[in-house]
Amino acid sequence: MTAVQTAKPLVQVRDVHKSFDQLEVLKGIDLDIMPGEVVVILGPSGSGKSTLLRCVNLLEEPQRGRVRVGDRVVDCTAGRLPGDRDLAAFRTATGMVFQHFNLFPHMTALDNVSAGPRIVKRVPRPEANDHAMALLAKVGLADKAAAYPSHLSGGQQQRVAIARALAMNPAVILFDEVTSALDPELVGEVLDVIRALAEEGMTMVLVTHEMAFAHEVAKTVAFMSEGVIVETGPPGEVMVRPQNERTKAFLARFHSFMGSFQGTAG
Repeated sequence: MTAVQTAKPLVQVRDVHKSFDQLEVLKGIDLDIMPGEVVVILGPSGSGKSTLLRCVNLLEEPQRGRVRVGDRVVDCTAGRLPGDRDLAAFRTATGMVFQHFNLFPHMTALDNVSAGPRIVKRVPRPEANDHAMALLAKVGLADKAAAYPSHLSGGQQQRVAIARALAMNPAVILFDEVTSALDPELVGEVLDVIRALAEEGMTMVLVTHEMAFAHEVAKTVAFMSEGVIVETGPPGEVMVRPQNERTKAFLARFHSFMGSFQGTAG
């Protein structure tokens, strides 16, 4: 009999705690993300979803806990983060796409995408620009390379932001409510890019309220409430047959979504 090979998680979060003054936002989070896996984090506003993403790439420093991305480990229980160089190296392994794009307004789309490799990785400008052009083409914006963010729609800006995250060749990309600031007619173009990345095997973590999309792309769904993950599993279980009462109450607000999948629940 052939032995079963167990893959090692690409991202591992252990006992992560985060407070802001007296408000405890994360209360001991454990989460494993496998290579090529799409994990969707659901939950009500204020449950700690975005803070968890920001702790994974250390934009927020946990007071306690351990985060590993690939072979790089940060143990926040030790009381201090690594030095600037090690911290920068850790963050380059995690691409982050924000709700409000965060593009540099004085830079063209091409320069926004190529800036990271040029500045952080010292990639020569011609090479960085070639790679940036390829990524803009990947997200359907090759014809907007010379455009500034103010001349792009919200959906186009968000696609540039995704290309910018990809430019650093991260091990995992974190998406924080990336469609919530978009007009409804622009949401689809951004979801199409994320869907294509999922099909290519990109490891991703998404915080989203796009229920049907979450059900479609996720391999694992984690439901958060009041700073803890209360239920984890495949979308067909967590989103269609939730066991936790808090998960059930949250999903009850999405009756049309639930109804569309009841017939496939079995």
